[in-house]
Amino acid sequence: MKKLFTLIIICGLFANSAYGSGFQLNEHGARAMAMAGAFTGLANDPSAIYFNPAGITQLKGTQFLAGATLILPLSSYTAPAPLGTQTDMSSQVFNPINFYVTQQIGNKLAVGLGINNQYGLGTKWDQNWDGRSLAVETAVETFFFTPVVAYKLFENLSVSAGPAIAVGTVKISKKNVNAVNKLGPEFLTVMDGTSDVAFGFTAGILFKASDKLQFGLSYRSEMTFNFSGTAVSTPASFTFVHPVYKVPVTVPWPNGNITAPLTTPQNLTFGLAYLPSDNFTTTFDFQYVGWSSYNKLAVTFENYNPTSPTFTGSYTSSVDRNYENSFMVRWGFEYKPTDGFALRGGLFYDKNPIPDQYVDPTLPDADRLGFNVGFGGKLTEHLGIDVAYMFLSFAERTIGNSKFGFNGTYNNSAHLFGLDFSYSL
Repeated sequence: MKKLFTLIIICGLFANSAYGSGFQLNEHGARAMAMAGAFTGLANDPSAIYFNPAGITQLKGTQFLAGATLILPLSSYTAPAPLGTQTDMSSQVFNPINFYVTQQIGNKLAVGLGINNQYGLGTKWDQNWDGRSLAVETAVETFFFTPVVAYKLFENLSVSAGPAIAVGTVKISKKNVNAVNKLGPEFLTVMDGTSDVAFGFTAGILFKASDKLQFGLSYRSEMTFNFSGTAVSTPASFTFVHPVYKVPVTVPWPNGNITAPLTTPQNLTFGLAYLPSDNFTTTFDFQYVGWSSYNKLAVTFENYNPTSPTFTGSYTSSVDRNYENSFMVRWGFEYKPTDGFALRGGLFYDKNPIPDQYVDPTLPDADRLGFNVGFGGKLTEHLGIDVAYMFLSFAERTIGNSKFGFNGTYNNSAHLFGLDFSYSL
């Protein structure tokens, strides 16, 4: 138990934010990732804790799975004609982790624990670029702990449920460039926050219609993170001579304690797996994502109010997001040319949740296609390895009706590399 606890802590220290549709991550196991995430109806390794926890009733003894995904996003913005200047987003590498352990208890009962980063966002632009009043740096990190219990009601029907417990951090920085035409020079505001513990739940069903066909259904609930932290502006204030009274007046920029809520979407996924032979499996998933829960980004300054003559009192700065509910369609396969070795692949389509008029450089999202390949096998009797690669191809997105007055064209892509090690007892 002491070794297991130490491994969990190490996984946590290496967790980081990442890059997904909206800001959701779906890469939580290299085997499932290689199959384009179409794993809800199969769910036969410990990553089932995330994809469909009812699937852990298929696992014997004690099973461990641990690894990470490296995500290398690329993004650029091109200003409208006649300027047409291009700005590239700063290069970043993200590494969300996954750790799972399952335990069989008798013939019908199984328990498990999953640790992963289910939501994350990271964009970073030059401090002097054209869109600096909307975004310089944005980073959201979440860390989920999901204990589950699964029970086999009948030989062909399993159910599962468990709480989801999460914490997170957020960082938002941008420049106020309107100050140039109104009052004072540009200033950079950096807002850092950490969340209270957020609670939700997950549930799953796995039904085996026959030896060759099985169905899965999984659900993850909404969760609300209440972030609190501080805002720091550089410079902290602006001093000018009052044009009437001819005395120096100091105007503070945003500062002090802040709070901000963030509600993640509910997810409902239906999946099926077809196993026509012992060495071939094909899978299909349809995933519904309730992104309408994210309708605004509201930051409350507890002791700073720009509308007050004394700049005191609370003030809430709110930006409309108005995300729409979206979906993903996934297809994958696994082929085993020999015992102990498997080749995998898959495709998925991911519908982005952001209406055109609300797209901004905080998250320049677009519809995407995912192309996935991978392999896995046994290194020893008890130790296994899984490797995956994904290329994300985003549709070019041109915005001409921005609510933020920032039109232009975004081009994005990403490379993802997944690696997991499994161990069974």
